[in-house]
Amino acid sequence: MNKHIFFDNLSATIGALATGKKKFFSHSQESQPFSELIKKTKIKFPETIQEGTFELKAETPVGILDPAFNIVKWYGKDFPVIIYHHGNNERPFDFRKSAKNTFYQIFVNTKEEIQANLIVVRAPSHNSSLKDYQNKMTDLENFAAMISTSVKLNEAIISQLRSEGCDKILTSGISLGGWVTNLHRSYFNTSTAYVPLMASTFLGELFIRSKYKKLTAKNALKNPGALKKVLNFDDAFKKVTTPNVFPLLGRYDQFIEYDVQKESYTGYPVEVIEKGHVTAAISTNVLRNHVMGVLQNI
Repeated sequence: MNKHIFFDNLSATIGALATGKKKFFSHSQESQPFSELIKKTKIKFPETIQEGTFELKAETPVGILDPAFNIVKWYGKDFPVIIYHHGNNERPFDFRKSAKNTFYQIFVNTKEEIQANLIVVRAPSHNSSLKDYQNKMTDLENFAAMISTSVKLNEAIISQLRSEGCDKILTSGISLGGWVTNLHRSYFNTSTAYVPLMASTFLGELFIRSKYKKLTAKNALKNPGALKKVLNFDDAFKKVTTPNVFPLLGRYDQFIEYDVQKESYTGYPVEVIEKGHVTAAISTNVLRNHVMGVLQNI
């Protein structure tokens, strides 16, 4: 077993122990599809773009959720914009060097200042305790609504950016944020380019067949069809034929399994790195270079 596989397996084992009885979808495996949840989600959005943190309220089929975004750098409408979505259980507004924050590590903690407007989105349920998050994720619809809300917020941001004259907009995200990135392309496709990092379109497979299934409740694993029906969105993704998606996958990723997830990207250029999920997430130079390489060519 190489080190990339080892660290993914270890991460899944630790995660399973931490969740205990509060594993994903243990309470309910029922949910409206992404298409309906996105359509029914409403967000009151600020009317101007300026640096700062914006805490929002989203009306969703599962109640009021708490998405937010932070405009970390704003050079003006003549500069390209990067909208980034964090991974699962990250704290994207925490800019301490020790924080679990891939946005900070990729785009802020770098010797060369990135000449782009920088916006980071915080998904609902990522401003509270891990216990609260785990309690909510026992319901499939809460999980799907969380992702759908981030998708809808991404569209609200892009709509405002376009109204203010921004031309080049790149949407990216890692793991959880990568699913958001691909879902936004599937249902809106209003960003100039999409750069999903370690994510694809077969989200259901993450929970029912990858090593990550250790975090899925046993009763949910007995109902794989329900999870696939709600979480896989490959059909919607394939309907969009714009050549504007530039994914990155890890060959040894035990969560976003390369052989399974690469099928989503047939016909598109896929950057493959010799990493697992955990080791890819900490390879910040590689991730930064990939995103910036795409940005320079749009």
